[in-house]
Amino acid sequence: MNRRVVGLLSAIIPAGERILQFVGDSSYEEYVANSLLQSAVERQFEIIGEALSRLSRHAPNIFEAIPDGRRIIGFRNVLAHGYDIVDDEIVWEAIRVHLPQLLGTVRALLERETPL
Repeated sequence: MNRRVVGLLSAIIPAGERILQFVGDSSYEEYVANSLLQSAVERQFEIIGEALSRLSRHAPNIFEAIPDGRRIIGFRNVLAHGYDIVDDEIVWEAIRVHLPQLLGTVRALLERETPL
């Protein structure tokens, strides 16, 4: 795996960890009531989606190992361009359900492809 691909995958980890840190043990109701938290979370999801978009162009074979990679890119596009149609419930589900799975997949790819 070349350095650019490692860099793209590696950008996903801190962005995802920031989301989890920002949200912490907040409830959905607390998330919806906090526009600063929403903005911070959405920005990190944009970073994740952009990294995956670039990965899809530079290493399509590795990108294909990311479950729902195209949906994540589409999610990023909604956050970046469809600000008026962002559904907080979908963002919350992405945080609580899909993000941990994505981080696990990306960590496994990095561990498999970059021996110590």
